Amino acid sequence: MGVSAVEYLERRVAGRHPELPENTAGTLRLDLYDGGHTEHWYLTIDHQNVEVARSPDEAELIVRADREVFDRLAAGQLHVVAGLLRNDLTARGNLRLLLTLRRLFPGPPGARHPRDAACGRGGTA
Repeated sequence: MGVSAVEYLERRVAGRHPELPENTAGTLRLDLYDGGHTEHWYLTIDHQNVEVARSPDEAELIVRADREVFDRLAAGQLHVVAGLLRNDLTARGNLRLLLTLRRLFPGPPGARHPRDAACGRGGTA
């Protein structure tokens, strides 16, 4: 499957993300269920910078799902909004931040930006 959600959160989420809107700010908590145990990941987003910590503190948006669902998000096999619509995950709070969360996880393998696809750039589909 590739990288797990925990590895992805530890190694690839913290730092600067120029793909995020500059005016986006907020806190998110990701609750990963795994065999009766829950891991809490706390993300603070401010001016395209993301800080990651393990914390059960309240956040503006709380997203809950099985660890396997987060692993699929980290592998680009599941889109955040699709997971919400399929009840694979639940979200409570500021849902605008849910759209920010989708930018922190990779898209499907082989995906290209629509402009690159329309202009014939960026490889094959």
